[in-house]
Amino acid sequence: MTKSYKDITDALSSNLKQLRPSISETMKGFSAMAKAATAEGTLDKKTKELIALAIGVSTRCDGCIGFHAKALVDLGATREEVEETLAMAIYMGGGPSLMYAADALQAFDEFTGN
Repeated sequence: MTKSYKDITDALSSNLKQLRPSISETMKGFSAMAKAATAEGTLDKKTKELIALAIGVSTRCDGCIGFHAKALVDLGATREEVEETLAMAIYMGGGPSLMYAADALQAFDEFTGN
């Protein structure tokens, strides 16, 4: 089974737009938390997105993988940086993370056009 992370993130974005009005305060809070957590600090944005991708792999979250793989492409991450990050996710998450690491690399490649 092949997943399209562009399709996954497009569908989720559409679904989130529909959800936003009915739980606007929650969505505002989540957006504020995301903005604060991803802000440039001691760790740069790319490092934070690599961490987020690893967590997405370890929790087996397709949407997380898609959104963070795209963010990494936009931030200029290399495939090698993503691969090393995935190695750590596999180490920490075992076999299930290995399966999702393969998907995460597919997502990164999909967003780079490879």
